[in-house]
Amino acid sequence: MPATLSLMRSVLEKLGIGGDETPGAFDGEWRGGGAVIEKYSPIDGSLLARVRTASDDDYERTVTRAQEAFAKWRVTPGPVRGETVRQLGNALRESKSDLAKLVTMEMGKIIAEGEGEVQEMIDICDFAVGQSRMLYGLTIQSERPSHRLMEQWHPLGIVGIISAFNFPVAVWSWNAALAAVCGDSTIWKPSEKTPLTAIAVIKIAERVCRNTGADPAIFSLLVGDGPSVGQKLAADGRVPLVSATGSTRMGYEVAKTVHGRLGKSILELGGNNALIVSKTADLDMAVRSIFFGAVGTAGQRCTSTRRVIAHESVAGDLREQLLGAYKSMRIGNPLDRNTLVGPLIDPPSVDNVQQSIERVKQEGGEILYGGEKLNGGEYLGGCYMRPALATARHEFEIVKHETFGPLLYLMTYNDFDEALTMHNDVPQGLSSSIFTNDMREAEKFLSTVGSDCGIANVNAGTSGAEIGGAFGGEKATGGGRESGSDSWKSYMRRQTNTINFSTELPLAQGITFGAGEGSATA
Repeated sequence: MPATLSLMRSVLEKLGIGGDETPGAFDGEWRGGGAVIEKYSPIDGSLLARVRTASDDDYERTVTRAQEAFAKWRVTPGPVRGETVRQLGNALRESKSDLAKLVTMEMGKIIAEGEGEVQEMIDICDFAVGQSRMLYGLTIQSERPSHRLMEQWHPLGIVGIISAFNFPVAVWSWNAALAAVCGDSTIWKPSEKTPLTAIAVIKIAERVCRNTGADPAIFSLLVGDGPSVGQKLAADGRVPLVSATGSTRMGYEVAKTVHGRLGKSILELGGNNALIVSKTADLDMAVRSIFFGAVGTAGQRCTSTRRVIAHESVAGDLREQLLGAYKSMRIGNPLDRNTLVGPLIDPPSVDNVQQSIERVKQEGGEILYGGEKLNGGEYLGGCYMRPALATARHEFEIVKHETFGPLLYLMTYNDFDEALTMHNDVPQGLSSSIFTNDMREAEKFLSTVGSDCGIANVNAGTSGAEIGGAFGGEKATGGGRESGSDSWKSYMRRQTNTINFSTELPLAQGITFGAGEGSATA
């Protein structure tokens, strides 16, 4: 395979990762006293590096240092905080090529998607720099004379960021860039499946902070598993906000723990995203969108297209065009720019998709194409499979379950209201799409009786969200929002202020204290 060990080593060295063992905890200094993770590339099974995870002592030291960094950072003017984030974006630009290659080598997504993920980090830094001058409050008309009523926003504290393997760096940036301009410090617990990209990014952030004079501990890192780091962050009262991306099962546990101590959370959890193809749809556009949405990142996006609900009049043509696209795709080394589908993250992920394929067959579905494991030959990593296309009915239990891999269900409908019912009849509610040239259908899909998802698109697929729009979903997806719009408010605390500049002391609602009519006392 072209994914040679020498290329891997070259990229790691350029990003500051080398030697026999790499420390996985950062609090202004690099350390690691926990167990060792051996990270193998899903491309060909090569050992990329060994990472020493965070110990209990590392955890305590990191939280303490993050508190100290926050105390200084919160009184730094917002635009000055924005300057550090601006320089972070520029540093990511300089390292884009190498960092994208590392994303591909460690996670397995094709190089074009790796480059897109790093570009997303750069874009959110640019977005956050502008936001640093727009942390607006409100002035409100008071009912009391010579009073000013207003709202303002203050930095919140430490933000715990728990990210998933499928977007090993972008999700951190959505949270960290906004949290930083809001005056917060952050502690990042990356997926233990993708620790190297996290280490590389924090090394970049460390250099930037040292250049700007910011405390590098505003961007702290703790590599470790759920019990050693994730559960501690969720339970730690010193961490007022935990932003967690991952499975719905993980989200339930984080929510119970964080809310049990009256903390705040942003949860970005499972997606079971559907795309409706109406009888008036542009089928060529629909097919291209479905194909990318279903097989991009080997089906390991939270916004991946998992269900297609097609009108009976176009379902046959749509199926044939999709079969043609699936049969023509090139599967292999994701560093090769001719490859469309790379490996899944690890062999257990492949096995999980295989189990879902067996389940859909047991429930009465048919596998139209693909589904088999690809082992041996050029598929040396053991993490490859051929994306599967299956028929299904929305009543199937497996259809209501999010299978995190390249398995796409095809279903049909006759009445548009039936399509909407099928669309919404899953526990998850992240992303959704309709392809139609009927204005009434499009508007109904976006209305209160249409899609119940946090993201709803017309003539655009379920994947490919822009950083300018708030990202997140409803129901079992968690209800959180990151990036875009007014999501910055999640990283700050809101305060209402009353200023009395009179010589009187009037009370709200006309209440007076003392004897007489209208008195609040006897």
